[in-house]
Amino acid sequence: MMPLRLRSGNRQLIREINQSLVLSLVRDHGPISRTDIAEAAHLSLATVSGITNALIDHGLLYEHEAGVSTGGRRPILLALNPQAGLVIGVKLTETQIVAALTDLNAEVIEQRDTGLGSDHRPEAVVQALADLVEQLRAAHPERRIFGVGLGMAGVIDRRQGILRFSPFLQWRNVPLRHMLEQQLNLPVVIENDVNTLTMAEHWFGAGVGVSDFLVVTLGRGIGMGMVLNGHLYRGGCGGGGEFGHLTMVPDGPRCDCGKRGCLEALVAEPAILRRLHNAFDREFTMDAAVALARHGDTTAQGIFAAAGRTLGMAIADLVNIFNPPLLVIGGEGARMLDLLQESLQETLQAHCFNGFFDDMRLVVEPWGDDAWARGAASLMLEELFRPDLYRDEKTRASLILPTNA
Repeated sequence: MMPLRLRSGNRQLIREINQSLVLSLVRDHGPISRTDIAEAAHLSLATVSGITNALIDHGLLYEHEAGVSTGGRRPILLALNPQAGLVIGVKLTETQIVAALTDLNAEVIEQRDTGLGSDHRPEAVVQALADLVEQLRAAHPERRIFGVGLGMAGVIDRRQGILRFSPFLQWRNVPLRHMLEQQLNLPVVIENDVNTLTMAEHWFGAGVGVSDFLVVTLGRGIGMGMVLNGHLYRGGCGGGGEFGHLTMVPDGPRCDCGKRGCLEALVAEPAILRRLHNAFDREFTMDAAVALARHGDTTAQGIFAAAGRTLGMAIADLVNIFNPPLLVIGGEGARMLDLLQESLQETLQAHCFNGFFDDMRLVVEPWGDDAWARGAASLMLEELFRPDLYRDEKTRASLILPTNA
């Protein structure tokens, strides 16, 4: 286990950090003894015993079993109780809201969704979000809800809880976290939706135990998440990873962001459907387009192959910059990846720096909306195990234990 060190601060802040630190160690390394926790956290055994006893009293930890003796009494090993409470993860798209209720391991217990409706004003959407969350809360009145994680496309300042820009809803500088917390009276975390998936991969998926990896998502848009040196990289104001808005063709088609020739405007699902419409002079759904290509239509196959080449060229630039040992490609657009894969892989291999492609593990994950919502739930879990020190003291302390515990 890597040693973990605390920053100095007031007594209450240190107490909250210590609680989260102990929970994190038990989650990552449990079942684990109090002695091993104290050694890893650089805390006294008395401090660890006080914290773990309080966490046991509140049901967050339990005594799992006796460990192996090293000469004295067998140590009692502690484990996380995933049933000690619930979190709610929400994905907001341009057409619907998907909410998932999960335990403390982000295992989905119940999922609900609703259409977004025609009123896209922030107040109306926040009300719809709150209504869906309240439905899940009402269905489990006896369980403690720790908070809500919300993932959506756009540039999000997680620290301030402000949506800086939404390309689909055309919102700017909306204090979304504050609006939701006022409605729900629960702690809320908001994050770019691709980052929510990246966190889920880091906690539960192909990225477990991998300190550096990239996630590229395909679908209505093109996105990217980055874990660098074991941490999610968000950029200066939360906009890191806007891979879909690399300019590929300066005078190319108009993108939702307002610029021309972005990668997203060339290879995302709307771009492929637009090319098929131009080629066949009729409208397609994505399922119909995929079926047409899979049944051998050479024109449709050529459109998908061209998209694969463009995407492969762009991803090769990422590989050359980051040299990741792992690249995960997913999102709802992964369903069409078999039609892109040959041209994408050929282009990627041809343009990656010498040896980078061969040394990289490529994983395809065809996530659905439930995975996005589970990733959003992981945001709230991250706050339980790694407290947000920029929150106000009252809200931050209430995430784990009452202030008098």
